[in-house]
Amino acid sequence: MSTLDRRDAERWFLRRGLPSVVTTRARWRRLGPRSAPAMAAVAVLLLVGPALTLVNGSKRIHIEGDPTPREWAVIAVLLAALPTMLVAAKVVSRVTDDRLRLVIAVGALVLCVGQDLISTPRSDVPLEILGTSVAVGLVLTANGLGVGAVIGWGIRLTLSRFTAVGALFARALPVVLLTVLVFFNGYVWSMAASVSRDRMWLLITFMTAIAVAFLATGLIERARPLLATAKVRETDSASLAGTPFADMADPAEPDPPSRGERVNVVFVLLATQLIQIATVAVLTGGIFLTMGLIALSPELLDNWTQGSPDQGTWLGMTLPIPQALIHVSMFLTALTFMYVSARSVGDGEYRSEYLDPLIDDLRLTLVARNRYRAAIGTDR
Repeated sequence: MSTLDRRDAERWFLRRGLPSVVTTRARWRRLGPRSAPAMAAVAVLLLVGPALTLVNGSKRIHIEGDPTPREWAVIAVLLAALPTMLVAAKVVSRVTDDRLRLVIAVGALVLCVGQDLISTPRSDVPLEILGTSVAVGLVLTANGLGVGAVIGWGIRLTLSRFTAVGALFARALPVVLLTVLVFFNGYVWSMAASVSRDRMWLLITFMTAIAVAFLATGLIERARPLLATAKVRETDSASLAGTPFADMADPAEPDPPSRGERVNVVFVLLATQLIQIATVAVLTGGIFLTMGLIALSPELLDNWTQGSPDQGTWLGMTLPIPQALIHVSMFLTALTFMYVSARSVGDGEYRSEYLDPLIDDLRLTLVARNRYRAAIGTDR
């Protein structure tokens, strides 16, 4: 197997979210080009601050009552930040030339450092540059360890099968209807008004941990037959056409997956499921937040929250949203996450539409892994 073919195979495994198959050296190779999509997203995130300052005229965001046109522009920038990050990463990920991707990654880094130097008071520049360096270091480390490959594969898979997200959201409607009763419960609003943001995050972390543990247990059971043996099918050769493994033969007795590879497969399953379920939960939370802004009058809110302060805060910004409404929406988002996590493991129709195709994709990846290992021998 030539060096060029081997590197093409390594890229294929990394793109499919299975970095444990390749060598440690391969995982740390080409970090610049591979990190370009994430670097583009980080650059967009770090540019949100200067954009808000430009629109708002100040770094301090404090919106009370009915927003002015300028304050509506600030809200629009905040809402557009995450979609813009995803679009930037998606566009850069479609670039196939490594040199161009490296140029993009370096350009994003220069842009981040430049905005630190230009838009930050001189006394705060070292701290801002340190923060940027930490963000860039985390991106490079995540890619070097292979975590970035798994997360990237999960995001691409979720976007390519977004209809499954819609189907899962439709199946979550029963719990949405049930949580409407929670939404209009005065005791819940009293709790949301009195609890601190730190306690609310602690509650959400606890609920999320329970859901993730339940989901991981179910996925391990689903992945057990796959990890025991990746059965070869007649259609595999056609499916692997155009890949570095197209002309490789299937070994008679493939090496069993290592512990790292087994963990990798389960992690891919878990990451893709979590990304999809979190998308549904956040959409549900957004629906309740919007419904609260429309339906709740100041008088009713004052009655439910027993006169708690109205103004809500998020990441240090004062927003024209009641604090209790933010807390209730966060709680219902976590509740939806728990419900959908349980439903995704136990719903046979969902498994057949989304989980089984995902497991079959991983089976094909393991078939390619067996061919690759047979071609290169045991030399790692």
